Amino acid sequence: MNHTYILRCADGTLYTGWTNDLERRLRAHNSGTGGKYTRARQPVALVYSEAFDTKQEAQRREYALKQMSRQEKERLVADE
Repeated sequence: MNHTYILRCADGTLYTGWTNDLERRLRAHNSGTGGKYTRARQPVALVYSEAFDTKQEAQRREYALKQMSRQEKERLVADE
């Protein structure tokens, strides 16, 4: 299973990514090995995720989420 996800960082910003192992990726982000952006903004919390059958679907959704404004992402997270 592949996932597209949104994290809320300690500074209140949102980070969007995709993975094929959501729990492992969340641990990586919180240990400082998940990504340069989240490394300095720990801890992070998972606030939204979607599951997909293929990597390509998850990556397409990640791209679409990254094109959204912060306000649109906040509405998406609030609806979750």
